[in-house]
Amino acid sequence: MSRGVRGATTCTANDEKQMITNTRVLVEEMIEKNNIDPSDVSHVFISVTKDLTATFPAKALREIQGWTYVPVMCMAEIDVQNSLPSCIRIMMVVNTDKSQQEIKHVFHNEAIKLRPDLIKGDLR
Repeated sequence: MSRGVRGATTCTANDEKQMITNTRVLVEEMIEKNNIDPSDVSHVFISVTKDLTATFPAKALREIQGWTYVPVMCMAEIDVQNSLPSCIRIMMVVNTDKSQQEIKHVFHNEAIKLRPDLIKGDLR
């Protein structure tokens, strides 16, 4: 069965190093909390808000051992009035036997405001 694993983080500046670092930390926690093996990942979509243009956050996944062949695509998040700025959102599609309720979604920094109902008492 395929399941989506959500993640999101924010940056304090449109800075390549910060975007890569924040994305990598987020993805590594998504991997750890859900016991994800890269061979079980169908694909990963990463969206960024219009104010983050310094780099492609997908580069962060290329730094993680074993993730070379995982298809990753970056895209622009729709520009909704009053939405969370400087945000990187991730949708990782994995093959798993876990139920939807067992998936642990991960939100960092200001992105915890996006889905507080999914954080399950694990604030970062």
